[in-house]
Amino acid sequence: MLPKTNELYEQSRELRNQFEELIKDVGDDLWKYCRYLTGSPWDGEDLFQETMLKAMGGLYTRWHPTNLKSYLYRMATNTWVDHCRREKRNLGTLEGLDEPYEDFTDHHDLEDALEKLYHLFTPRQTAVFLLMEVFHFKADEVASIIKSTPGAVYSTTRRMKEKLKSHSSPLPEIKETTLEKEAIISAYLKAFNQGDLEGMLSLFSEHTHYEASLGFLEVTKDEMRNGSLAFGLPGHHALECLLWGKRVIVIIAESDKGPLIHDIQYQEVENQRIVFHRSYFFRKEFILAAAKELGYAPQLNKPPLNWE
Repeated sequence: MLPKTNELYEQSRELRNQFEELIKDVGDDLWKYCRYLTGSPWDGEDLFQETMLKAMGGLYTRWHPTNLKSYLYRMATNTWVDHCRREKRNLGTLEGLDEPYEDFTDHHDLEDALEKLYHLFTPRQTAVFLLMEVFHFKADEVASIIKSTPGAVYSTTRRMKEKLKSHSSPLPEIKETTLEKEAIISAYLKAFNQGDLEGMLSLFSEHTHYEASLGFLEVTKDEMRNGSLAFGLPGHHALECLLWGKRVIVIIAESDKGPLIHDIQYQEVENQRIVFHRSYFFRKEFILAAAKELGYAPQLNKPPLNWE
């Protein structure tokens, strides 16, 4: 049974590579869509990952020629709406009225609108606006994605524009809270920067969840030691940063072009042990956006990945 299972693993990885090659030109815009749909880079990243997994896993159900771009945006929208439904959020209704439709003419107005969508509108309304105004889907495509009608799409977008123009007061800023460094995270940074693999591993629970998003998953310390960390630590420098309101560890690789972001990591600590570790090493769109936010350049060529 094990050889067949291993063969299935290899086949699934090959299919994933083929899928990623097909959608490589869609990823950046899809990540931005997820970010503004959820109102948060962190929630948007989670939605993007879930969308990718569902899209790859559900592609076999399509028996007809499929526009992959529409397929991915439909998957992201449905996934977010389902999430909001489980949280009992008001999803909103879309009323179709015979109203004229006008494009946004001021790019600054559009950028300002993106920061307000999540706070002012329901999930379905937000999806309509983003799909029409930012990602330039046709009304009938949007109607298909959100399960409505073109008339409702046009009238919803028009009413949203009117509300955005009248809402001149800025949204309240979320103040960042600086938390006292936990001893376990400080010890992790020290061990990492000293290349002390066993010292770093001692900080993890025996059954930690060690995940490189859309890359690999390890669920015990032994899997980590014999898998992703089999060749030791990379010899880079780790530092703690505040990214979009969350404390993270940024792994910096030195180059002839200066410091580059190699990875971004997030840990959860319980009972003085790391019980959850997430690495964004494989997440191109996330790393690029985070690098811009933090003021570093991203490392584009880092085997086995080459994003150049």
